[in-house]
Amino acid sequence: MDTLLLSAIIGIAAGIVDIVPMVIQKLDKRATISAFLQYFFVSIIIVNIDLPHIVWWLQGSLISVALALPVVFIVASNDKKAVPIILTMAAILGTLIGIAGHYFK
Repeated sequence: MDTLLLSAIIGIAAGIVDIVPMVIQKLDKRATISAFLQYFFVSIIIVNIDLPHIVWWLQGSLISVALALPVVFIVASNDKKAVPIILTMAAILGTLIGIAGHYFK
């Protein structure tokens, strides 16, 4: 399977996993769409990048958390309780994206 297609499929799955709790809680539609797009594009980056001297299973988590930091800074000004949730989801989903990309590639 083409790597770009694989990363897009993984991104759609990760985005859905992330937004399900947001939809259940009936959060803002823009925030929900933003979260979906975040993990869609993060998946494309994670699957298609190779960081030197970093083990493959840790790369996804590092990239996902790093790319979530701008969102964290914006959200922290209004809702400090959301920061650990965002960072935890970034670490977990980033690791799972990295694992999926490694084994399905």
